[in-house]
Amino acid sequence: METEHIEIPAEPLADPNYKPEKPQEYSEEKPDKSIYSGIDEIPTGTASDRITEGCIVLEGGGWRGLYTLGVLDCLMLNDINIRNAVGISAGALSALGYISGQIGWGARIDLRYRHDKKYVGIGAMMKDHGVTGFTYLYEELLKKEAPLDKKRLNDPSRRLAVGITNMLTGQTEYPEKGHCNLSTVVRASATVPYVSRPVVINGVPYLDGGCSTKIPFRWAVEEGFEKIVVVKTREWEFRRPESTHRFANKMYSKYPEFVDAINSTSGDFNRLTDELEELHKDGKIFVIAPSEPVEVSRFEGDMEKLGDLYWLGFNDAESQLDDIRQYLTGSQVP
Repeated sequence: METEHIEIPAEPLADPNYKPEKPQEYSEEKPDKSIYSGIDEIPTGTASDRITEGCIVLEGGGWRGLYTLGVLDCLMLNDINIRNAVGISAGALSALGYISGQIGWGARIDLRYRHDKKYVGIGAMMKDHGVTGFTYLYEELLKKEAPLDKKRLNDPSRRLAVGITNMLTGQTEYPEKGHCNLSTVVRASATVPYVSRPVVINGVPYLDGGCSTKIPFRWAVEEGFEKIVVVKTREWEFRRPESTHRFANKMYSKYPEFVDAINSTSGDFNRLTDELEELHKDGKIFVIAPSEPVEVSRFEGDMEKLGDLYWLGFNDAESQLDDIRQYLTGSQVP
């Protein structure tokens, strides 16, 4: 049986003139996960001069405050600029951009600089002895990258109260712009306990307003506002576990009233949430709350989750614009 002869071509390298082809190079850049991928889609602009009477109440919640920023940007874009505001912790920071009428201001800072160590991280701890770098925020970002409209912010026709916790009394105090050093009280309001050094004002130590009051609704009631809009950063169903904070008992033993405030604040939050739910159903106040469970932690670092939370707030507000207008003015505005 004859065997078929098959010629095997010479290996290319046997050819002295052969030059191997270079593999194709791919230059696809990896996305920067430290910055929200949709940062350029955040709206910008200046709110109109049209003012609506009432008071807007802003809950804290750390990075869950991106929900609040989405709500506020939507309101400003739709000419709902409520004259008075009161904020706690992250809510106090959010209120700055709302009162100054700067659409997208707060969201662009948080969604761009969340992983800047000078703003949040080791740099902030070394410089400011806390999780937020207020020195960097005030001296760098607000002066160079994202300045506030101070003229509009300081306009006396609009009120802004900031909730801070007096460590000596355990009570919430509400200094107002025009009657205090606003940057200092905002810093105190957002100074997280346990990991941050208290902010001393006139010889008195202060910490996060959320240590004594989570949602500063009662301030608005006591001030006599007839129209009150509350922005929550947790869905209606959320309730806080009520327990004693043992670490607070040890760390702040010199401030017993402050410890009592921390230990009672979760129960107060739950009771207030129940109260707000009833008042909202009765049409006496208007509450904007997340329409789905918030899976963002107080110190969230996932920028896409934070961006999604911003848009959840924006879309929740947008879907209720007619209802909000009707509540505030008594009539729907096209």
